[in-house]
Amino acid sequence: MNEQENIALVRKLYEAFSRGDIKTILDHVTDDIEWSNPGPSTIPYSGERMGPAQVREFFDRLVGTQENVNLAIDEFIAQGDKVATLGRYTGNVKGTGRAFDSLVGHFFTIRDGKVARWIGLGDTANAVAAYSTASAASR
Repeated sequence: MNEQENIALVRKLYEAFSRGDIKTILDHVTDDIEWSNPGPSTIPYSGERMGPAQVREFFDRLVGTQENVNLAIDEFIAQGDKVATLGRYTGNVKGTGRAFDSLVGHFFTIRDGKVARWIGLGDTANAVAAYSTASAASR
C-alpha cells in the first residue's frame, strides 16, 4: 500500500472507533499485532498486548471504563509503511466521574493492508488523576 492508502486505512479505523465499531478495527489488525499503550497500572487499558484477542481486551477496558469520549485527530503523517497521528482525546471515567483531556500521538505500522504495530502515547498523569478514587474523593 502507498502512503495515502495507509492514511485512508487509519482514518477508517478512527471512524470505526467513533462509532463504537471495534470489530472493524480488529478485522484490520494482523494476527501478530503488537499493541502498546505505555502507562502505570492505574490506567486499566495501559500495557503491552499481542494478537487480536489482547487488542480486544484493550478496547474492552477502554470503552468499559469511559464515557462521553471524543477522539479528534488533527494531523496524519505518513512515510512508507508508517503513519503517525496527533490529536486530542477527552471524556470521563465512569467509576470516578472525573474528566480527562489529553494530547495523544498514535503510531501505526501497516503490513499487507493491516495494522501490524500500534503505539499510543498520551498524558498518563492526567489519566491517572481521572482514574484515581483518591482524587475523586477529594473533589
